[in-house]
Amino acid sequence: MTVDVTDTQEQNPEPEAPLWLQGREAVIAAATPDQWRGNVPDYELSHEVIPRERVAEHAPGSLEAIVEDLVKVFEMEVSHKGDPATWLSVVAERYRGRVNGGVWQDADEFARIGSYNILIGDNPYYESANETFESSHKIFHTAFPGGFFWEVLEVMSGPPTVSMRWRHWGKYEGEYKGHQPTGEQIEMYGVTIARVTEDLRIVELEHFYDNNQLLGPLAHGCPVQHGKSE
Repeated sequence: MTVDVTDTQEQNPEPEAPLWLQGREAVIAAATPDQWRGNVPDYELSHEVIPRERVAEHAPGSLEAIVEDLVKVFEMEVSHKGDPATWLSVVAERYRGRVNGGVWQDADEFARIGSYNILIGDNPYYESANETFESSHKIFHTAFPGGFFWEVLEVMSGPPTVSMRWRHWGKYEGEYKGHQPTGEQIEMYGVTIARVTEDLRIVELEHFYDNNQLLGPLAHGCPVQHGKSE
């Protein structure tokens, strides 16, 4: 008896990865127009710049590559989808996150005030309490008109508790709260501990990093006064 390998493969195909593990473009393509805060996000610039400027290369299918893609989907969803119920990368009803051992924030709070306000928080160079979701995004998109990119450097432990080192970078080419750009490349490094489900959806994130690596150069080492209450 002979077995047709082709027929066997067609009858028993490899299971497809969950949508949130297929990358940002797949998640964007599957979303409905009403899910977006505004325009559909476009990551053409990221596709061009990151391969050229990243410092860590990861083999396709490696844990580092999977984790990096998942976090990028998460960042895209929290920035561009207003309703946490539509975030595929997280279990919204269980999600919580915090920075440097601070206050835990749930998914609704994340969606309300935005990733910049939560992840940066208060600093001599930035007061998150005075900024909205919209104003915070405008501030940093203005300062980094060419993009502010992110990559995983190393994954130190795998699921269900994933610990990783990462790098953020971009060129300071636009004004930051009245401070003029220097054109320098700003880099910041940190560690994140992510707790995930069996199917790799995020339920908890803890970030540890020094936000002065970002804000100090933007403000030229001078505390920002703009927007402070009288």
